[in-house]
Amino acid sequence: MSDTKKWANAEDGSFKRQVSSFRETISPSHAIFKPAKGRYWLYVSLACPWAHRTLITRALKGLTSVIGVSVVHWNMDAKGWRFLPYSASSADELGDVYSPASGIACTPTSSSVSSVTNDSQRLGVDGTIEHNYHYNRLKELYYKAHPNYNARFTVPVLWDLETQTIVNNESSEIIRILNSGVFDEFADPEKNQLDLLPKELEAQIDEINSWVYNTINNGVYKAGFAESPQVYEKEVSSVFEHLQKVEHILRINYDTAVSKYGAEGAVSKLFLINEQLTEADVRLYPTIVRFDPVYVQHFKCNLSTIRDGFPMVDLWLRNLYWNIPAFRDTTNFDHIKLHYTRSHPRVNPLGITPLGPVPAILPL
Repeated sequence: MSDTKKWANAEDGSFKRQVSSFRETISPSHAIFKPAKGRYWLYVSLACPWAHRTLITRALKGLTSVIGVSVVHWNMDAKGWRFLPYSASSADELGDVYSPASGIACTPTSSSVSSVTNDSQRLGVDGTIEHNYHYNRLKELYYKAHPNYNARFTVPVLWDLETQTIVNNESSEIIRILNSGVFDEFADPEKNQLDLLPKELEAQIDEINSWVYNTINNGVYKAGFAESPQVYEKEVSSVFEHLQKVEHILRINYDTAVSKYGAEGAVSKLFLINEQLTEADVRLYPTIVRFDPVYVQHFKCNLSTIRDGFPMVDLWLRNLYWNIPAFRDTTNFDHIKLHYTRSHPRVNPLGITPLGPVPAILPL
């Protein structure tokens, strides 16, 4: 997600996403970036779906004690992403508010956020301090890494504390770094055996990721930030066409699982590929969990909600959220709703945050 300009549009009014600038990897054979415990740090927004996928992967792979996290404030103002102000007392409180799974405690959505102001500074609720250099702004990290950097300042950022620079700021590559096994010797032994990208499924995962990214992950942005009715209608129609494609895939997988495990047992086996949690699920989840709370109203993706129009997608979503802690523990509905509705004045000039849906996600 960007800061200095909320989105970039072509002459026809269509949304164009910025290409990430830092594209290094981490491996034992890399000349600079070698795996180590405590050397790397993630900078994220709990509102941002691209950052969210890195937090999920970090938790799934048992890396919460290996790679630290700082969380920006949910409000992205005219100067971009910011951290809560550093002070000695805030540093002392870190042990009380730091959640290994997410950076801050992810609690159920508030019944009302009308009293929450954009300059709210609740430590461990609105965000965290910047732990390593006590910076106030994300942009300071970008300038530390590259003094002449002149693009937008986006999350997530995978940072190297040893060389004090950005390793990578492309979320799809960060999650592959985390999944690659380079940190397995330091990881929680109960979790590090999980492989989100098994070789035999890689081609299938890549194929799903390709159209999911273009039509759903980025599709909601292309609809919401469109600046012409023609572009909007084209993009929102594409979003729902491809949600129906996901629905069809999950229906086949669910029916197959029912025949093997019964209706009750099938729910926990409901994934995009076979009966296995993969990167494809991790990459789709952040968009779907935001769909009813934000994208329906804020991005005008209102042909249907997920819960009312796509029963298999909704069941898949609830399975991930309620049955796999890494998804639930990194999902913060307050950050999600407050960020979108308060940080995009061109879309929502009054900054009013809708109360619904209630609940933000249905029980399983």
